[in-house]
Amino acid sequence: MRSDAREAAFKIIYSMQFNRDCTPSFRQSVYRNYPLKEEEAAYAERIFRTVSEHEQELLARLQEIVKSYTLSRLFAADKSVLLIAMAEILYFDDVPNVVSVNEAAGLAKKFSSETSADFVNGVLATLIN
Repeated sequence: MRSDAREAAFKIIYSMQFNRDCTPSFRQSVYRNYPLKEEEAAYAERIFRTVSEHEQELLARLQEIVKSYTLSRLFAADKSVLLIAMAEILYFDDVPNVVSVNEAAGLAKKFSSETSADFVNGVLATLIN
């Protein structure tokens, strides 16, 4: 399922907030721990690569949306979820925006604070509109 792939990608992107060295072997170990099927691991890797390649642009867009906050004030989990969803919304034509938003809200509920899902929803709604 792509939900598992997103969760695996989340763990990798979250770890990037603290350690920039996300080696292929580290990513493969995350994919194996889920365990992801080959196509799910490929999707998680696609998310990782897209976020990595467009990270500065994604962060700049995020900063425009949350202008009252500095990005350093955002929870690392929220920022990671937002990077994944923004990458899907902006670069993945095969994923409907509503799916990206719903999946992001689910990840935020699971890995962040009680109010994070609403925050993530609001940021992504602003991006889409």
